[in-house]
Amino acid sequence: MAEAEDFVSQEPHLAVFKGSPRKRRRLDQKCRVFPPAEQSALKEYEKLELRTRRVLSNTYQKLIQSAFLDDDIPGGVKYLINRLLALIEKSSLDPFYIGLFGATGAGKSSLLNAIIHQAMFLPLSGDNVCTSCIVQVSSSSCEQYEAKIHLLSDQANELSAKLDPYIQTQMRNTDGGPVRTQIWPLIKYVEVTLPRSGMIPEGVVLVDIPGTGDFNSKRDEMWKRTIDKCSVIWVISDIERISGGKIHEELLCESIKACQRGLCQDIALVVTKCDKLYLPEYLRYDFRFPIKVIESQREAILERNETVNLQKNRTLKEKLKRKLPTDSKVLEASDLVYTVSAQEYWRQDLLNEEETEISKLRDYIRKKFLEKKRKTVTEYVTEAFGILLLIDTFNSQDGLTNEYLHLNGLRRFVEERIQLLEKDVDQCFTQVEQPLQEGVRDARAFYRRILSGCLTRSKGNQGFHQTLKAVCLKDGIYASRTLARIDLNEAITQPIYDRVDPVFGNIFRTGKDTKSALIHHIDTFKQSLQEKMTEVVLKRRWESASCQHNFLIQEINAILGGLEGHILRKKKKIYESLCNSVQNDLKPCYEDAAHITGKKACERMKDAIRRGVDRQVAEDLFERAQERMKTQFQQLKNGIIEKVKGSVSTMLILASPRGESLYKELSDVKNEYKEMEKLYKSLREIAENAVMRRGMQEFLMRMSPRKVDSPKNSTLVLCD
Repeated sequence: MAEAEDFVSQEPHLAVFKGSPRKRRRLDQKCRVFPPAEQSALKEYEKLELRTRRVLSNTYQKLIQSAFLDDDIPGGVKYLINRLLALIEKSSLDPFYIGLFGATGAGKSSLLNAIIHQAMFLPLSGDNVCTSCIVQVSSSSCEQYEAKIHLLSDQANELSAKLDPYIQTQMRNTDGGPVRTQIWPLIKYVEVTLPRSGMIPEGVVLVDIPGTGDFNSKRDEMWKRTIDKCSVIWVISDIERISGGKIHEELLCESIKACQRGLCQDIALVVTKCDKLYLPEYLRYDFRFPIKVIESQREAILERNETVNLQKNRTLKEKLKRKLPTDSKVLEASDLVYTVSAQEYWRQDLLNEEETEISKLRDYIRKKFLEKKRKTVTEYVTEAFGILLLIDTFNSQDGLTNEYLHLNGLRRFVEERIQLLEKDVDQCFTQVEQPLQEGVRDARAFYRRILSGCLTRSKGNQGFHQTLKAVCLKDGIYASRTLARIDLNEAITQPIYDRVDPVFGNIFRTGKDTKSALIHHIDTFKQSLQEKMTEVVLKRRWESASCQHNFLIQEINAILGGLEGHILRKKKKIYESLCNSVQNDLKPCYEDAAHITGKKACERMKDAIRRGVDRQVAEDLFERAQERMKTQFQQLKNGIIEKVKGSVSTMLILASPRGESLYKELSDVKNEYKEMEKLYKSLREIAENAVMRRGMQEFLMRMSPRKVDSPKNSTLVLCD
């Protein structure tokens, strides 16, 4: 038998998954990251997906062969072929990004090295700046280490001008060491792939994100996109800067914004270098009551870490509650703060491996990955089953009477429900209007004070002239390696965001079902259609219509589930519309300020910015931003309704009684349908088994000694 074969035929009508030895070995290696309690569930989901893909592939081949026999392919058959092809080509699991987001020197690279159990994999340089661009680390089944270097895509002349000093100019180390060439400004980001990691699952991408962006516009754009595509963000801060650090607070705010506009649904604060503690100083300023005798450095570290964990967990929850709905999923997490030590993970002089909490972060990664895998496979199998249901009905000898689905009454019902959905979505989006108005009022009242704070430096203008010029040349935004990120547009629109954020979070919540959420109205629409279909079948007692009924239930789920990606993409655009509107309107002001040179240029630039902003505010700067956000909401509503109308209309046509000329000579897929039905039913069994195993814990993996691999083989690829 060919090595790629995953099925052997035991009966003429039944295909059973067996899997080649190589496939089974690869699956075992893929699952070895997980403890036994989780391995079994993951293997079952992987096998279920593979079987489903094989059934879809067989069905697709039959439909293609059928289509070739008919010169005039009916539209319904084309629809089915396209749906099958889309499902077959659909990726097994989109990359699951976890962003390590922290200031320079916070210990992101050291933490990442510990998580993947590669002591010196990413370069370290103590407290100095080391990581200069975004680095993505993932694992695969490849035999060697691989790296892809993505270069900046500047214009030919600009790149040529920048290339020379970094390629030709050599820099000598201060200690008299060998010369080195500085090339990092040409790099946008780096992808690194580990061979068969036993620490992180395939599909998880750990992203080392530099703190506050980058002065290079291409890398800064990449920085923002990377944050928005992360499903999880860990804000990294070392134990000595955890309290009162300005950059730390900015990173927290940026992460919370990612929950509003991007894919992020979980935030955690990871406190690094938690083995650092000067015992005499700690005991001197320790105000515990009642006093507990601390006899060792280890006891002091553990006590201090527990205190930090409790305090920061409470503080972070309070910050999240101010910006997000009080019952958001992220607020339900038992652990929002982790106190870790990458150095002690390797040394274990003071703390054991479990006390360093590195293994706790790995558990976190595995749990999130398994949740996503379960959700993805469930949706995939459900959608596949719906398609097989429809195809099977086309070959059924028990056609539907013209009363069913051809009834004008049912079509009118669907039209009425779509109209009601449009009205509900309108009301849902209306929630944002009052906060917008209040935010505009606040922005008008405070923009001068905010702008003054952005333009004033406590140490005077020395050295600030070039920074301010860079701010103006980049339309009000500038990130550097030494200063905090400057964004004048975001700063003066912050009062609007402060008012809008809680309502915005309510509208786009994905967890609990509340009447203020968009998903509630979509689910209500879905349930009303499904209930109507069930009512018709039960009332008429049409047993022969059960296949069509099941198809409609599954297809409605697929149609409305497909809206999720559309809504997420528009959500980001809506959220950023306020800041983008202000930036666009202030461009002439920034351009004028950027051209100022000569004596007292810095103060004159500040005055030009202030005058320009005053003028735009007088001409309704914030009101225009408000209207643009409302327009974006309107466009999202129109897009939802159009997609629902088109998809539901196609669904009803396909499920209606067929004519002889419409689906003649459509291949028989009874065997595929039966196999798909079995796979669909097995979903519940897998879920039930997973629940039974959830309480089991595996400690052998953490307790057993591990050998640190060195990158013996490597591949380097440069990408445009």
